[in-house]
Amino acid sequence: MTGFQDKPLIRELKRQLDEGQMDRRSFVRMAALLGVSVGAAGSMAGLVSPAMAANPAPAAMPWPRIDPDAKAGGVLRIGQRVAKLDDPALYSWNEMSNQTRPIIEHLALLGPDNITRPMLLESWEPSDDLKTWVLRVRKGVMWHNGEELTAEHVAFNLRRWCDSKLGSSNIGLSTFSSLSEETGEKDAKGKAMRRPIANGIEVVDTHTVKLNLARAVLSVPEDCAQYPTQIVHPSFKAPFSDAPLGTGPFTLKQLAVGDRCILQRVKKTTDGKDFVYWGGEVYLDEVQFFNFDLENQTAALASGTVDAIYELTSDQLELAKSLPDVKIYSAVSAQTVCCRMQNDKKPFDDIRVRQAIVKAADNNAIQQLLFPEGGVPAYNFHVAPVHPEYFPLPPLKRDVAGAKALLKEAGHADGLSITIDCGNTDGPWHQAVCEALRDQLADAGIKLAVNVVPTTRYWEIWKDTPFGITSWSHRPLGTMTLGLAYRSGVPWNESHYSNPAFDAALADAESTVAVEARKAKMEKVEKILQDDAVMVQPVWRPVYNLSSAKVHGYAAHPSREIDIVKVWMS
Repeated sequence: MTGFQDKPLIRELKRQLDEGQMDRRSFVRMAALLGVSVGAAGSMAGLVSPAMAANPAPAAMPWPRIDPDAKAGGVLRIGQRVAKLDDPALYSWNEMSNQTRPIIEHLALLGPDNITRPMLLESWEPSDDLKTWVLRVRKGVMWHNGEELTAEHVAFNLRRWCDSKLGSSNIGLSTFSSLSEETGEKDAKGKAMRRPIANGIEVVDTHTVKLNLARAVLSVPEDCAQYPTQIVHPSFKAPFSDAPLGTGPFTLKQLAVGDRCILQRVKKTTDGKDFVYWGGEVYLDEVQFFNFDLENQTAALASGTVDAIYELTSDQLELAKSLPDVKIYSAVSAQTVCCRMQNDKKPFDDIRVRQAIVKAADNNAIQQLLFPEGGVPAYNFHVAPVHPEYFPLPPLKRDVAGAKALLKEAGHADGLSITIDCGNTDGPWHQAVCEALRDQLADAGIKLAVNVVPTTRYWEIWKDTPFGITSWSHRPLGTMTLGLAYRSGVPWNESHYSNPAFDAALADAESTVAVEARKAKMEKVEKILQDDAVMVQPVWRPVYNLSSAKVHGYAAHPSREIDIVKVWMS
């Protein structure tokens, strides 16, 4: 063996494949994370011909091959919520990143197949201990101002994300948490401040960045593909909408928050020279986002107002099937909702109260009520069956008597009154979850009031409300979501959960490549989180999407990302 096949980590993955410890698709995903091209990994797994793997295109593109009949020209109209565009590193909605994805791009791209490929990077290479990663920046990438993308530009973004003064959720991801350290200071809310570690981000030359991590991390490429990791120019100042400088084939023509966002093709640089897009042919002339809430998007497409939508909700699936000349797409996903309790706010600061709420809930019943087809029960530990490291803990059983006993022990023998805030951020089914939970908790003497607020209002308070139902998007690894949502002190830790034992167990699992060993370590991680009764998380739900039949290259993405660079219209 030569080249990548000599790498100990790749040899270990191949052994696991040969011994049946992982399937071929999982092998390709994991090998791609470790820097093997998807073609070469597929060849090793027997999925593509050795000739293709031996002669890959240099710095292969991250998109599927385009239909030879693809036609240039046209305007694509998309129905989704239209948001403000402030700082891409602070995005908290997928829709925000969809509006700017054609303008500013990622170092890596997570495809609809859940495989991560190089984008603004042309490749990456980890050390055998996963503590050092070499990132090779793609050459010939042009900014809209005519400059070439460099390693310094990439390092500028990485350092931003590692500074807790910015407040980016990225610092909760494994890569960036291991590139930062505590400063010894506290912020206004008492959280430890963090800063980039010395020599953690090293610019080797004009197109090479080396990451020297404080601990082993497997998910570097996938962390660099998350929606708040779009690469901005070092001249960036918020709001992005005021000076939308990027490397993508489109720029911002018009933004009216809550109404429309219009993108147009970049033909010239800001100094009047021809703009050459590194990604090759782009077919659309313009992309138009029009503001529609989830429950109205399918109707907007049916009426011809838009050509494609952000998401087809499950309750409108049958309606979509009845429409002429449409395409329905689906994706297996780790999309979910969490009815999470802030562990430092009364009455949820008493674990007995949280445990009583969990015991009185019936996760299986909620799943059957709302997603009888395509939904999977979830059991309050936020790792999905679709995740490669998922360990199947035993299903939870409802225990109303146990819930009553815990409430009595906690001093609430006469019952408990609490309120959950609901913004229906993914549609009215969020409210249905809360109402089902309300009816279940009543059997244990818990009176749950459901406070329905506008979607925009909920996103203003989602990290502040003591009890709220929050949508969590798909991440390709379960450890990524756990790091973002439950690692002590990170910006998106909406439950204010903090358990050093959980943090240590998660860090241990994050650094483990061997699939079976990783799963075994995840049992401990999942059990700690479940036992601490942080949330009622009832269901993993499917993702559907919808477009007109004249739209080509559109897809349902597990993270609900919309990538229009290679979309074309007939």
